[in-house]
Amino acid sequence: MKKQFTITILIFVFLLLSFTSITTFAKEDSTDEVDIQTYAENMQPGWNLGNTFDAVGEDETAWGNPYVTKELIEKVADEGFKSIRIPITFDQRMEESGDFAIDEDFLSRVDQTVQWALEEDLYVMINIHHDSWLWIESGMQENHDQTVARFNAIWTQLAEHFKDDSTKLMFESINEPRFLGTAEESQQYLDELNTNFHQIVRESGGNNDIRPLVLPTLDTGSEPEKVSALYDFIEALEDPNIIATVHYYGFWPFSVNIAGYTRFEQDTKNDIHTVFDRVHDTFTANGIPAVIGEYGLLGFDVDTGVIQQGEKLKFFEYMLHYAQKKGLVHMLWDNGQHLNRNTLEWADQEFTNILQTSWHTRSAVPNDNFIYLKKSEAITDEQITFELHGNDFEAIYQGDQELEEGTDYQIEENTITFSKELLSSLVTGNDLGTVSTLTVTFSDGVDWDIDIRVYQTPELQETAGTTSEFHIPTNFNGDQLATMEAYYPDGSIAGPQNWTPFKEFGYTFSPNYEDGFIALKDTFFNEVEDGEVHLTFHYWSGETVDYTFVKDGETVSTLVEEEEPLEEEPVQDDPVKEEPETDSPQEESPKEEEKTEKEENKSTDQTDESNEGETTTESNNDNDSESEGQSNQQIISENNGNNRLPDTATTQFNFMGIGVFLIVFGIGSLSWYRKIKTE
Repeated sequence: MKKQFTITILIFVFLLLSFTSITTFAKEDSTDEVDIQTYAENMQPGWNLGNTFDAVGEDETAWGNPYVTKELIEKVADEGFKSIRIPITFDQRMEESGDFAIDEDFLSRVDQTVQWALEEDLYVMINIHHDSWLWIESGMQENHDQTVARFNAIWTQLAEHFKDDSTKLMFESINEPRFLGTAEESQQYLDELNTNFHQIVRESGGNNDIRPLVLPTLDTGSEPEKVSALYDFIEALEDPNIIATVHYYGFWPFSVNIAGYTRFEQDTKNDIHTVFDRVHDTFTANGIPAVIGEYGLLGFDVDTGVIQQGEKLKFFEYMLHYAQKKGLVHMLWDNGQHLNRNTLEWADQEFTNILQTSWHTRSAVPNDNFIYLKKSEAITDEQITFELHGNDFEAIYQGDQELEEGTDYQIEENTITFSKELLSSLVTGNDLGTVSTLTVTFSDGVDWDIDIRVYQTPELQETAGTTSEFHIPTNFNGDQLATMEAYYPDGSIAGPQNWTPFKEFGYTFSPNYEDGFIALKDTFFNEVEDGEVHLTFHYWSGETVDYTFVKDGETVSTLVEEEEPLEEEPVQDDPVKEEPETDSPQEESPKEEEKTEKEENKSTDQTDESNEGETTTESNNDNDSESEGQSNQQIISENNGNNRLPDTATTQFNFMGIGVFLIVFGIGSLSWYRKIKTE
């Protein structure tokens, strides 16, 4: 009897401890509440898995990227990103009627990627992506009930499928929502879809009652009426776990290199101020986290070289600094042009360095990341001026060799003067192009490479072709193209977007340095009248070259304008060299710009508003009226045990402790029983 009683006690204790332990694990795998401010801070910075599950085609490789792998997701986490946005297009992956069932294999692939990301401790955002323009845009007006039913069916299935996942997974209702109809009708359509989305998710059980939900502005734009409308909608929900989102692709003329905006200048900087201030003041300052769900430059859709390298790096250094200053989470749009999905290597390490460094500190930036030396002219001292942003110069290197201050260069305040003796020593032989690279290092932030380039005036040759394929044979002679102007003989502007003579880089023309030609594209000729057209090509050295072609239907013939040869003057021992003008002329942007469908979808405010108190040169000590506490400079670690499979060291220790306790308890009980029995 006593033996049975003792065994019963042991079983009861074991079950009690097991139940307590299981209950503890269950609590670790759920979330009692979400602090949405800390949640958003922990998302910083983010990365987009673009052009994969949002691809419209046979499978996720349809737009040129390979299948997603676990190694890719691990690479994203290893590179320091804290969140990942997974755009998903369901159009061809679901039934178009009935219960609108999502293809099970497709949903399993999405789920697999989500789990890989959660295993890497990343915050994950999934959405309805290109469906926004494939069938929702027109459907809300032309086939309203079925469109709403299909939208609801997607989120009903997703909410059910992911309801027990960690709250590190968040749902974004729809990407870049746009609709047929007036602005007022469009906002009503968006409010209707967001209302349904919110209700479906919140009533679906599991962790969905507190799961963070991401709501976009109309078009994910940042115009005053769009951000105000979303703010009013979120306020009416009275839901603490809502995040607002907009997209940002920069000041449009700079973002695509049009209208002479070849440089990161004040208009571009002012646009950052205007947009980020408005988003901050509307959402972040009122306790609603805001995420820049996509950022980049629109020119990247054509080629990452549309914007000159140094100007591009300066844009991202400043943009990320200001986003963080205003407490905005930023997520890089990457459709494979940045992180190569096959090699898992970055296409442009300088670009990656400026991004990753800007997450933590500011970097000095130069007025130019190049020095052009004309081969036919004597070499003189050359200057590079930096905005130091609170940093100090440390050293300058040519390769592994440290240069000597006072001999090779002089520093006065924020300007470096490279001596003509140093530059002359770098120019050997008859090579054109980059002959050497000088690396300037600082007390903090990225190092800057200054390319020393030798050039002669570029030469363009006569040729003939068609409007569908017209290549101007070009000897670039070590120079690089900045922009192109186009006029008719009467002085009127030729080509598309005729409010500016400076045509869009990549869209209308593109240089090919390797094969030696400048391509004029059919998108340019489609809006060019028959007859003569005069072109002026502007180069980064400051050189310009004129060129004329004649268009007759689909036939194009060209003639380089004849110029009398210049007699070269003998080189003097110590001549005075005039510095070339490197800034391209700039035209005023019109009040009303004609935009393509792509531009309307991606562009944000291009107003001329600027922040009072903001200057071109900034230091680390920003005297801004907004509290630095609003910024996301500090990443706060979260350890709330929300992984689907919480196989942590703590869990293993709990099991081990229980086992040891039971063994000791069992031995003690057995000894006690034997003692009682002998008595």
